[in-house]
Amino acid sequence: MTREELQERTLEFSLAVYTFIKPLFRQVETRLVAEQLFGSSSSVASNYRAACLARSDREWIAKLGVVREEADESVHWLLFIQRAGIAGDRRSAGEALLDEARQLTRIFVSAYCTSRDRDKD
Repeated sequence: MTREELQERTLEFSLAVYTFIKPLFRQVETRLVAEQLFGSSSSVASNYRAACLARSDREWIAKLGVVREEADESVHWLLFIQRAGIAGDRRSAGEALLDEARQLTRIFVSAYCTSRDRDKD
C-alpha cells in the first residue's frame, strides 16, 4: 500500500467514524465519548499526513508514534461504545469500524517498529 493509499484509507476511516458517531453528539451522556472518538480517529488521518511530510527519519518515527497511539485510542473508544451498548441499531457499523481501527493500529505499530529498528542501525 502506498503512502497516498494509506492517507486515503485513514481519511475514509475518520469520515466513517464521523458518520457513525454523529447521532451521539445529540445526547449529553454520549457527547464526550463521541468527541473522544472523533478526535482520535481524525488524528490518525491528520497525523499520518504530517508524518508523510517529515523532514527526517527521527521526525517520521516520532509522528508515526503519535499515529499508532491515536489508532489504538480509536480502538479503545469503539470498544467502549460497543460494551456500553451505545451503538444501538448501528452495532454492525461499529463492529466494522472496530475491525478497521484494529487493522490500522497493526499497520502503524508495524511501520513504527520497522522504522525505529532501521534508525538504530
